[in-house]
Amino acid sequence: MSSNGRMTPTLAPASMREVMSQFATGVIVLTVGGEHIHGMTANAFSSVSLEPPLLLCCVSHGAVMHRAVSSERRFAVSIMGADQEPLARYFADKERPLGPAQFEPVDWRPGPRTGAPLLQGSLAWLECELSDSYDSGDHSIFIGRVLNSTRGAGQDGLLFFDGRYRRTAAG
Repeated sequence: MSSNGRMTPTLAPASMREVMSQFATGVIVLTVGGEHIHGMTANAFSSVSLEPPLLLCCVSHGAVMHRAVSSERRFAVSIMGADQEPLARYFADKERPLGPAQFEPVDWRPGPRTGAPLLQGSLAWLECELSDSYDSGDHSIFIGRVLNSTRGAGQDGLLFFDGRYRRTAAG
């Protein structure tokens, strides 16, 4: 209810999606190793704290990744470079194979701290241990304590804006 006692109208999901499409975000592929190996393209991702090093990612309750992170409690993030749009599209495709088969056509290595796939050619990688999880709406906010971070050689980033992948050149 608003301060005048009237019900506040609920924003339709399509309207929310349209408005939020005007906020440019970076693109990552979130991965989990082990028994629940899985990958998922995401853009709801952010640094939370430097001391201690924490980050967050938001995952839909109905996503395969939600069960994977909740079960394994360790995950990795590959920050996508501008030339990795095909890889970002691949891990966003709900028709790709699940389990280990989804990584067969992909160049990756297991993270030294988590065993989660780190995608080759990415701008940077982070390995995390699940620190906290908060349910909010139709997603969970997963907070990861960063165990390892590495920067790659690439310079141009992959963005998502207005419903499309975009490229940006590092200055």
